[in-house]
Amino acid sequence: MTVPVSEIFDVRYGHSLELNRLVRASAGNGVAFVSRKMGDNGISAFVESIPGVEPAPAGDISCALGGNGVLTTHLQEQPFYVGRDVAILRPIIGLSKAQVLFYCFCIRSNRFRYSYGRQANKTLRSLLIPSLDDLPSWIDNVDITMYDGSDAPVSHDYVPTLASKPWGLFLLSQLFDLKKGKRLTKAQLRTRPGSVPFIGAIDSNNGVSAGVDTAIHEGGTITVNYNGAGVADAFYQPVPFWASDDVNVLYPKFMMSPAVALFIATVIGKEKYRFSYGRKWHLERMRQSAIHLPMNEAGEPDFVYMETFIKVLPFSKSVI
Repeated sequence: MTVPVSEIFDVRYGHSLELNRLVRASAGNGVAFVSRKMGDNGISAFVESIPGVEPAPAGDISCALGGNGVLTTHLQEQPFYVGRDVAILRPIIGLSKAQVLFYCFCIRSNRFRYSYGRQANKTLRSLLIPSLDDLPSWIDNVDITMYDGSDAPVSHDYVPTLASKPWGLFLLSQLFDLKKGKRLTKAQLRTRPGSVPFIGAIDSNNGVSAGVDTAIHEGGTITVNYNGAGVADAFYQPVPFWASDDVNVLYPKFMMSPAVALFIATVIGKEKYRFSYGRKWHLERMRQSAIHLPMNEAGEPDFVYMETFIKVLPFSKSVI
């Protein structure tokens, strides 16, 4: 059985604040400002408290009513202000955190009904979602704390900013031996299933598009798409794998840690604007290509800095 959103939540318009008229603050001292942003739980910035304007309390839900992120819905776990075209929802019945998160997903799943020109400001209350009695039973058994602490960094050391470091150009062929992947047809992929990652020219999932039975490349390397929509997308591969013929594989000529590999892969990905489907980053062109990297006093790539920089980033403890 489905019921309107208004039977589960009190829906009201938010503060309709403009971020450019507010005073920015640090995350530790300010109030979260939630916009129609799709990522980062909708939080665009932190701002100073506004006299006479009470933030919405932790536990309320923000829901974008328009824009490209229409119906982006987030549970806010700290007091917050909202920008224009963002509604605030508060449960009018007793709900667990897991149930609230499930309802956020249900509301967000209605995004296909809207567009930039068709907003949800008049219809959010009437959107149909499951009644409390019809929620799946597995929700109560979900461990929603399983990812707590996943955003922790490896280190809290001080690291100079990227802008304060000298950077230099280094040929990829100076740093890596470059090798080409090998083609497997779709028919071959179907007949050779396995647990070995098959790296295709895609821009997500660390490049893994299938599983095969044999590895042809070593782990501890970087794969770079030279063809397709994901051209120049680069990924660190920690285990042996098979790379397709649309992928080049970079074998380091130095001791490359996972942290350094992630830094360099990110830098390589910034070269994407130079290439397209009609201008591929093939092996010969890649050998002649150079990337910018931080330098040490000897004018060499500063791998120690790259390692330290990655290790102070959020989520690095979960990745490295």
